[in-house]
Amino acid sequence: MNPRPLTQQELDLIQFYSCCQLGMTPSRFYAKWQVSYEMLAQICSRSPSTVKRWFSHGANYRRPKPSDLRHLALMDFLLEHFDELPPELLLELCFPKLSTT
Repeated sequence: MNPRPLTQQELDLIQFYSCCQLGMTPSRFYAKWQVSYEMLAQICSRSPSTVKRWFSHGANYRRPKPSDLRHLALMDFLLEHFDELPPELLLELCFPKLSTT
């Protein structure tokens, strides 16, 4: 199977995305939404103990990784715009194997 060549518009989209500064701190997300540390852990695919360290001070503090900030920003976007998104888009975004069958 040969991969499909990219159009100029698609190449521009890749460039735009690679410069995207999408990110939200755990503190901002936690202050905005009524979630538990366990839910934050689930969103970011981390352990609850790792999430606890994001909110710790001193030697136990652990800085969230850029991927964690991106996960939280994407989840924030989905929560804010859930009603505006077509169900097909959500299915494709979150369950790509189900949407292609």
